[in-house]
Amino acid sequence: MAGKSPWGGKPGGSGGKDGEQPEEAPGADDPPRGPRNPWLPGGGGEEPRRSANIEDIFKHRGAEGPRRRGGGGGDGPRFRLPDGPGGRSWFPLAIAAIAALWLFVTSIHQVAPREQGIVTWLGGKYSHTLSSGLNFTLPWPIQVVEIENVSQIRSESIPGTNEEKLILTGDQNLVDLSYLIRWNIKDLQQFKFQLADPEETIREVAEAAMRASVAEQDLDSVLSGAGRATIEERVRTRMQTILDAYRAGVAVQGIEIEKTDPPAEVVEAFKDVSAAQQDAETAVNSARAYAQRVLARAQGDAAAFDKIYEEYRLAPQVTRQRLYYETMESVLSKTNKTIIEADGVVPYLPLPEVQRRSQGSPPVVSTPEGQ
Repeated sequence: MAGKSPWGGKPGGSGGKDGEQPEEAPGADDPPRGPRNPWLPGGGGEEPRRSANIEDIFKHRGAEGPRRRGGGGGDGPRFRLPDGPGGRSWFPLAIAAIAALWLFVTSIHQVAPREQGIVTWLGGKYSHTLSSGLNFTLPWPIQVVEIENVSQIRSESIPGTNEEKLILTGDQNLVDLSYLIRWNIKDLQQFKFQLADPEETIREVAEAAMRASVAEQDLDSVLSGAGRATIEERVRTRMQTILDAYRAGVAVQGIEIEKTDPPAEVVEAFKDVSAAQQDAETAVNSARAYAQRVLARAQGDAAAFDKIYEEYRLAPQVTRQRLYYETMESVLSKTNKTIIEADGVVPYLPLPEVQRRSQGSPPVVSTPEGQ
């Protein structure tokens, strides 16, 4: 078949057949022969063929994809920024605008009324404290600002949820006690730089103060709540004294005891003891109330006797007869029999029976014969 061989040879064969010219040896300046590399850029010219590399593959590809070109003109993407006034580039102006925005954002700080800010050099050495309002500092990272809410009441619960905290009382008993600490920041500089972990220090100081205060009370006063107010005030005072000595910059606002229970291992025995104590207190209170009633009645009887004695000294016979009538009245008022004296006969009137019958029919009065 006539034509150029795809492998770079001339038409025809080789090997000394008749009518064929022997193939000339390639010279040093002849281009390499062979199939065209599909990865090389198109175009004419006498550029010698070579193997493709990574630069050739992406040479004519921009952000929007490969650029198709006709012929062998220019290489690389043709995108460029528009020129500024006077043919100058916009790049310096863009850099200046970014720098100005960075200076504005990192140099102006708005601090809320309940907040304060700590300014440090390069995030390390303390510089000064920012008060509420609009404040200015050097740009970041030359000066770093950290803002904290110093008026917020923070709380720490000791121990955590579903945990047991056993504390020894003054009478050598154990009590499971949980409490809440309320505090806030009073000096932001000391709070940030004086202690490595202020929250952990507050918890440790609170536990030490609570153990010392509970050790001054017996178990009954702690469980019943009678000594809770005293314990809470002593814990707050002790904590504030220790934290001020540490220069922690913390103000303890209050302590609130949430739970005082016996240990879980002996809680049933404590319930039995508490029930027995309540029963004993109930019996004692009942006895005291009865004694007061008896004493009051006796004092009233004594006062009445003194008055009767005074009347008896003035009129003995009248007073004696009056006492007799009052005594008989008090005795006979409790019986249901009535006796009427008559000449020769002492008749009996069944008044209770008559009263029962009178409820259903009118009463019938009967008299004995001969009366």
